[in-house]
Amino acid sequence: MTTPGLAQLRALRQAKDAMDRDWADPALDLDAVAAYAGYSRFHFVRAFKAAYGETPGQYLSRRRIERAEELLRSANLSVTEICGLVGFSSLGTFSARFKAETGVSPSEYRTKHVRNGAALIPGCYAMLWTGGFRPRTEAAGATPKRPAERPAKSAILEKRTEPPGA
Repeated sequence: MTTPGLAQLRALRQAKDAMDRDWADPALDLDAVAAYAGYSRFHFVRAFKAAYGETPGQYLSRRRIERAEELLRSANLSVTEICGLVGFSSLGTFSARFKAETGVSPSEYRTKHVRNGAALIPGCYAMLWTGGFRPRTEAAGATPKRPAERPAKSAILEKRTEPPGA
């Protein structure tokens, strides 16, 4: 095993930062992450594992499971909603990886860690905060429509202050 150079560590760190930033994006795959480092996918996997001790897929999955644990403890969302929010596209894959990481299923984890008396964050607020609500046009790749512009407040005030019959 060779010690990575400073330039290599910097490139790997950029890829790791991209995973930390975009962990909820289900489209974030190995090719996209390797592109941040400027490596081919195979060289990137070897270099990342040599530097951090785990593969990029293991690291990203662990980050997503950590966020899912937090949402299961604090938000009033279903397991399926949390699965989508943390970047998994398959509930079966999410449940299997969650159980492999924590030792229990997501439902068992929630039952074990949510105590009586503590109110959970409403699901709608948690989805708004985590970016779970996206306009349909944005999800399809088109630019979102902007609402119609309102008249300036001063124009409204001028209209109200005009005397009747003027």
